[in-house]
Amino acid sequence: MKIATWNVNSIRTRLEQVIDWLTTNPVDVLCLQETKVVDAEFPRSPFEQLGYNLYVSGQKSYNGVAIISRQPLVDVSRGFRAILPDLHHEWDEQKRVITGVIDGVRIVNLYVPNGAAVGTEKYEYKLRWLTALHEYLRLLVLSEPAICVCGDFNIALEDKDIHEQVSTENHIMATEAERQALRDILKLGFADAFRKFTTEGGNYSWWDYRAAAFRRNLGWRIDHHYLTPILYERATSCIIDVAPRKLAQPSDHTPVIVEF
Repeated sequence: MKIATWNVNSIRTRLEQVIDWLTTNPVDVLCLQETKVVDAEFPRSPFEQLGYNLYVSGQKSYNGVAIISRQPLVDVSRGFRAILPDLHHEWDEQKRVITGVIDGVRIVNLYVPNGAAVGTEKYEYKLRWLTALHEYLRLLVLSEPAICVCGDFNIALEDKDIHEQVSTENHIMATEAERQALRDILKLGFADAFRKFTTEGGNYSWWDYRAAAFRRNLGWRIDHHYLTPILYERATSCIIDVAPRKLAQPSDHTPVIVEF
């Protein structure tokens, strides 16, 4: 099984690139983030023509997640409240969570809030959102041994996941509070698939559009696959495919693929 995660930064803008990539890389599951389209307007036909099933949760112009799978998924749900019914509805107004099961593997596709800047309401929202995610995953791991949590986490967990040293006090996506929230989630029983195979720095999944960041490899590794022990043991590779980032008008992110 191959599972890919990719923040496409608008599926309609990047549709041809995604279809070309999927044709060349026919993964079993493709998890997309930042699709930026309501469900009724998601471009389903090109994926269905390739033989894929689509499960989407989107909103106009912002956010949005989708799971595109070769086999039909079961037990599909969207948002936190499917698992946390008592959670306030505000946490699902932004479309950031979708999950389903394929061949006994629970896939949780996430688009974690960016947080904008330390001290802002968006930053505080991000930290509270991560607290909700912790509770959501805590309940899932109680009943399901094989879970792959993937997506755009908007957090670089270690200094070597960033091309340069940044302040952990005030640099968004690298503050100690964000990192600690993610560490607390991993303590539930998840491990970083990419780090099983690649321990050195210099490997990134996101590059700013400005300052020729991609050409200079001034990137961040913020797109992850986190696995429960049974899947971590079965993982045979996890790679970052930089090829799509070389295209004209690409997403600022590139796919990350784990294989079991």
